[in-house]
Amino acid sequence: MDIKKKLVMNFKTVLGKKVALSVDNPREDLNESEIKTAMENILAKNIFTSNGDDLVAFVDAKVVETGTTDYDLKL
Repeated sequence: MDIKKKLVMNFKTVLGKKVALSVDNPREDLNESEIKTAMENILAKNIFTSNGDDLVAFVDAKVVETGTTDYDLKL
């Protein structure tokens, strides 16, 4: 089974919409303080927009793991 991890950071826009930004393969030793600092920097520097709407607040963050199992179905 192939396991993949990504850090998903959720933000809110000026219009109240939720926007997710993700980073593949986050460091294993990543901690909450580093994630919060990164999200604060994203907001402070106004790096991203969603359909022209600025991100104004961070909502939450999580590391998501997905597993994939391939099956060889050739006859």
